Amino acid sequence: MTICNYKITTHESSTKWVVLIHGLFGSLDNLNLLAKHLAPDVNVLQIDLPDHGASPRSTNISIHFYAAAIRETLQSLNIASAQFIGHSLGGKVAMGLALDTPELVSSLVVADIAPVAYGHRHQKVFAALNHIDLASLENRAQATAVFAEMLDDEGTRQFLLKSLKKDHETETWYWQFNLPTLERDYTHLIDWPYSGTSSTVPTLFIKGADSDYILAEHQPAIVAQFPKAKAHIIQGAGHWLHAQKPSVFNSIVSKFILAQSD
Repeated sequence: MTICNYKITTHESSTKWVVLIHGLFGSLDNLNLLAKHLAPDVNVLQIDLPDHGASPRSTNISIHFYAAAIRETLQSLNIASAQFIGHSLGGKVAMGLALDTPELVSSLVVADIAPVAYGHRHQKVFAALNHIDLASLENRAQATAVFAEMLDDEGTRQFLLKSLKKDHETETWYWQFNLPTLERDYTHLIDWPYSGTSSTVPTLFIKGADSDYILAEHQPAIVAQFPKAKAHIIQGAGHWLHAQKPSVFNSIVSKFILAQSD
């Protein structure tokens, strides 16, 4: 059994639970603004995926395994049903839960990801991460300089640097995520092992207008697997839509979540 690290914000008069799941290389803090926005209305559970943040490290990674870890975490908290919001990889895991354990998922918000297999698109990220020699790293500025040379997108650079931490007892630097295993099993995370299954759970797909993670060609797969799906596009946002347009994103999510709670 794998119990993930989590953070709970409880609401004194609500029995409704909303679960927030971050994306690849992230942690539960990534969706803090959304958690604060939802907290006045529902109980909020923020989760570190396995191999991310303070959650346990895995030996074999897959969407199925991550979905099982989320399910086991909710079972340990006696949460029988919840509304799920997942960004990117977190969206894939949440969709997997809806297909594997439909009774656990009362509604679903999927942020900028589709139920399809993706091609390799993180080669430059892995190269940049591996180019940083943590054993000889003296300060964060050195890592920032490496990223500036190897990664074009400022948002990606800042996102990754959030997971660069220093152990002040040993004076050594480390990544919060399990880089070697994530890189080794990356093909399992970009895969989609649920073809041929479907879920009738109310689902909202939110796409960043400037992102290429959800394309017109993905619509048949979305409709086939989530026939009750609705869609919303956020203009002026890319893949990091929750960080680039937080007010718009939070408003869209809360409107959908509260409508399902009625």
